[in-house]
Amino acid sequence: MTAVDDTGDGTTPWGEVTPDAARRLLVAAVDAFADRGYHATTTRDIAGRAGMSPAALYIHYRTKEELLLRISRIGHLRALEILERAAAGPGTATHRLAGAVRSFVRWHAAQHTTARVVQYELDALGETARAEVVALRRRTDAVVRTLIEEGVRAGEFRVDDVPGTTVAVLSLCTDVARWFNAAGRRTPDEVGALYADLVLRMVGHRTG
Repeated sequence: MTAVDDTGDGTTPWGEVTPDAARRLLVAAVDAFADRGYHATTTRDIAGRAGMSPAALYIHYRTKEELLLRISRIGHLRALEILERAAAGPGTATHRLAGAVRSFVRWHAAQHTTARVVQYELDALGETARAEVVALRRRTDAVVRTLIEEGVRAGEFRVDDVPGTTVAVLSLCTDVARWFNAAGRRTPDEVGALYADLVLRMVGHRTG
């Protein structure tokens, strides 16, 4: 599997990672972590996938954990930007929540290799690095929770437990990265549309 366009908007993959050698190593690490898991991957594995010597990795990254943190930080920020953009858009809470879920799920499907590492390797990070990523996850949680709360106040949603429902919505969305198959019968757009509909049902959307 290859981490191609991880941005979801057609821009240069991992374009903020420079120089080119550092970007090649990061892309190789994404593939290796997704294939084998963080703990089973060695720095030699990563360098080999990048077509470089093991020593070359340490020129750009002090440790394997630093690579994982860089991947996790970028991935979480991109996913958060998708949610924040949808939440800040026009329309009702229903419209914005559906749009946020659709875009969020589409990214997790289209970039499932990256997303699988971002979502499921958190425990491999040390305490300080993990705290940074957890803070980003809390911001993501807050965006969805706020949209649900707005819908409840407006009478659009019927939700008794907003925090619990928020966790359920995010769990449903991020799990796409675990099972999505690019060769499967559904496209990322189709999965996004399906999940947007499912989430509106979860929050008891009042039609009409």
